[in-house]
Amino acid sequence: MGRASCAGHSDNHRSPALPWRLPFSPDRSMTSSASAAANSQLPPIAFIGGGNMASAIIGGLIRQGHPASQIEVVEPYAPTREALLQNFGLTAQPEAGPALQSASIVVWAVKPQTFKDAAAQAKAHTQQALHLSVAAGIRSDSIAQWLGTERIVRTMPNTPALVGKGMSAIYARPAVTSGERQSVEAIMASTGEFLWVENETQLDAVTALSGSGPAYVFYFLEAMTRAGVDMGLTEAQAHQLAVGTFVGASELARRSDESPAVLRERVTSKGGTTYAALQSMEASGVSQAFEAAMRAAEKRANELGNEFGS
Repeated sequence: MGRASCAGHSDNHRSPALPWRLPFSPDRSMTSSASAAANSQLPPIAFIGGGNMASAIIGGLIRQGHPASQIEVVEPYAPTREALLQNFGLTAQPEAGPALQSASIVVWAVKPQTFKDAAAQAKAHTQQALHLSVAAGIRSDSIAQWLGTERIVRTMPNTPALVGKGMSAIYARPAVTSGERQSVEAIMASTGEFLWVENETQLDAVTALSGSGPAYVFYFLEAMTRAGVDMGLTEAQAHQLAVGTFVGASELARRSDESPAVLRERVTSKGGTTYAALQSMEASGVSQAFEAAMRAAEKRANELGNEFGS
């Protein structure tokens, strides 16, 4: 195998953009023996779309021992095909074809608005496969109708998967077997952490929280860096301090048995600097605005299913 193609995923919502430059090379030496053993048992995998999220998953699989020769990709966007060749040695194909028939799992990393057309092109070549979709908003009912199968799994990952720190939620239709669930888990574990949801509607909330979540973090990092520069730091200093603070606070929250509210209270002394900052945020309605923004993302995820589903 060792090819790639169809509709680039990018971030599920935007017009084609150049894929991210990967912050690592797919070095097999990074592979743990346990992970390599798990991924060596995965069957051949095809990706419809070779953009950012596909690249994150492909990179994770290769780092953990899945042979690049067992990966097929369909990607119509020439610069993305070139990036796949440079990053992974994969020769992506511009359109779906018979080569997809060797894949036991097909990962749909396409934009919502292109999914239906991409499915029409690939359907004849993927009848025997398990289908894993990372497309935001497109419901499994639509995917099942387009592809003529009930073996559909949906997942919503996020871009930290590019560095093996992704957070994904997964939903499977009833026809998906326990063995197939394990294969999906092996794929998603190569990009970071995951959890299962029982109701597909929960994926809209997942999209709003963790799927779009990295952009919220970057947004706050931008603001913190600008403020740091305004207060006399260099941009490099402000950026390093902001990023380090997010990384450290997130790790503290991960390891702690206490809620974020308690952790916040522990570093907030009435009349102190943190108190002054938080009071300013409360007066500006930052919390309410942030919750409203996430609701807007959830609403848009639902709209995508209505607009581009069957």
